Amino acid sequence: MTKRLLIALLFLLPAATAFAAGPQTDDSLYRALGGKAGITAIVNGMLNNVADDVRIVHYFADANIVHAQHGLVTKICALTGGPCHYEGLNMVDTHRGLHITPAAFNALVEDLQAAMAHLKIPLATQNRLLARLVPLRNQIVEH
Repeated sequence: MTKRLLIALLFLLPAATAFAAGPQTDDSLYRALGGKAGITAIVNGMLNNVADDVRIVHYFADANIVHAQHGLVTKICALTGGPCHYEGLNMVDTHRGLHITPAAFNALVEDLQAAMAHLKIPLATQNRLLARLVPLRNQIVEH
């Protein structure tokens, strides 16, 4: 499956909001991603990709990267059924005023996919994670 198809999947998946509503009880995706260490590696890889991505690096210019990295790891850990409890700001408040465009969101997804591919995360597992993240798009874009 190509990156474009995966990105299209993000917009075509119907109401996957149940997954983003809160922590999951099934930890199979958390385990498939390698637990907290695996999720940390994915997030670090994505942030490294973002640092080199001229399309979106400016969105992170004033960000506390250590804080952002911790929040992303915790959020993904919780969304995938891990033992983490995300207590940060909701996604709308976190991204308010950034005016993130659909193209910028897509670029971040590409950077995430590249990080997972580099770590040899199976495509089916990548798609499971992306499906859990889909509902967050409307909370991030254009706020």
